[in-house]
Amino acid sequence: MAESFRAILVSRDENKKQSVDITQLTDADLMDGDVTIAVDATTVNYKDGLAITGKSPVVRHWPMVPGVDLAGTVIECDSGAFKPGDKVLLNGWGVGEVHWGAFAGKARLNSDWLIPLPDGLTAQQAMGIGTAGYTAMLSVMALERHGLNSKSGPVVVTGANGGVGSVAVSILAKLGWEVIASTGRTSEAEFLKGLGASEIIDRAELSEPGRPLGKERWIAGVDSVGSHTLANLLAQTSYGGAIAACGLAQGFDLPATVMPFILRGVSLLGIDSVNAPKQLRLEAWKRITTDLDLEKLEALTTTIGFDDIIPTAHDIIDGKIRGRVIVDMAG
Repeated sequence: MAESFRAILVSRDENKKQSVDITQLTDADLMDGDVTIAVDATTVNYKDGLAITGKSPVVRHWPMVPGVDLAGTVIECDSGAFKPGDKVLLNGWGVGEVHWGAFAGKARLNSDWLIPLPDGLTAQQAMGIGTAGYTAMLSVMALERHGLNSKSGPVVVTGANGGVGSVAVSILAKLGWEVIASTGRTSEAEFLKGLGASEIIDRAELSEPGRPLGKERWIAGVDSVGSHTLANLLAQTSYGGAIAACGLAQGFDLPATVMPFILRGVSLLGIDSVNAPKQLRLEAWKRITTDLDLEKLEALTTTIGFDDIIPTAHDIIDGKIRGRVIVDMAG
């Protein structure tokens, strides 16, 4: 009899009513791929919360094992890209959306989607970073490619208590930036200052409809919120500055005007972490190992076990989670 393992399975019936169950799977149940992984650790991202709660239609294959991030150990690899025992990392590529993901004891994947676990990181640390931290690093790198650095002026980070935001604050502070952190939980000001933020502003300053152009307050930004918040960031960006847009927690609309672009030369930099090419991924993860303070990472993270994934997914959608969540699959 084939050995089974636990998994979270999101399904829906003929009336498109969604259900979420913890079930038992075997290797024979897994989707096609050329590499089989034992999942050592994963995390609960905002997108995973959307998949489990059904708050947004991120799942595009039914049924689905959610989980867009994993760190694991290769069991077998038909492509020869990895050998049994290799430690590997996966972020994105539609895993947890169109291909079964990390919320299971094993995953079968395409070896092209994997990179080696970076030297110096444990599986748990890598998941403390996860897609959120990797996206934050991609955002910082995009601002740098635009010619901006800590001497250019202040940087604003929205959703600063969330996964992307908290890691972005930590990385930018370590790089010497003056960081303005925007959050809906100003009671967490001391936490954010501990990560390196020099100023805390209430998200209400940015989340309502604003003027086409406002006072110049920052030269750069990392935005995981979208909608009116992103429009207000652009309106208050200094001449020649740029905002890296990597999320849509408030909404996917952008109720802005062209005025910041044509009167102040402001740029909007789009950040895609899901399909980023392997070389960019490798560069981002290499930068993370040097530019993210791992002691601060520990302060950012909470560790849970498999049984806590579903309630944590609800909490992350309800805005109750601070920083990052590590799922220890052995726990």
